[in-house]
Amino acid sequence: MDTWSAAVMLFLIMDPLGNLPVVMSVLKSLARKRRYYVLARELVISLLIMMLFLFSGQAVLDFLNVRQETVSISGGIILLIIALRMIFPQPGGVAGVPEGQEPFIVPLAIPMIAGPSLLAALILLSNQDQNRIVDWSLAVFGAWAATATILMFSGALSRVLGERGLTAVERLMGMILVMLAIQMFMDGISAFLDTTS
Repeated sequence: MDTWSAAVMLFLIMDPLGNLPVVMSVLKSLARKRRYYVLARELVISLLIMMLFLFSGQAVLDFLNVRQETVSISGGIILLIIALRMIFPQPGGVAGVPEGQEPFIVPLAIPMIAGPSLLAALILLSNQDQNRIVDWSLAVFGAWAATATILMFSGALSRVLGERGLTAVERLMGMILVMLAIQMFMDGISAFLDTTS
């Protein structure tokens, strides 16, 4: 996987367009200036968490004695589930924050931006090729920057695209993520078969 493909995959997992309504709902009780400050803070926290998982991913796998093929197969399954939920959204409420209280780390930084599937993907990337950690870091930063841009302009984007437009874009992103998930799963199966033959 090259840097560009990794960045696109991470961006799709972060799903900023799908998270727009939730982010706006969580922050709606805050003043406009405070809203931008809180969102920027949560974005920075999420980036730090992502980098932590990227750089410590191999150590975690070594500690758990988990092989790369296992991570690739399980990562593909997780991504496929996330993608299917993007294509076929399920009813559910916004992660609860008491009225008038601003969120801190949860639910915006985790799990909205740096969710479990993203952190699993970062462990997978770090395990694929440790010599390319700079490439993976660039991919993380690129995906995060694109997500941050979309979320910081959430109000304007929501007005331009409308509810139906946001739904259509999210489902399109889900379709792309399905293809990436299946490719990751097939790569894991192929690598496993190579080691057993």
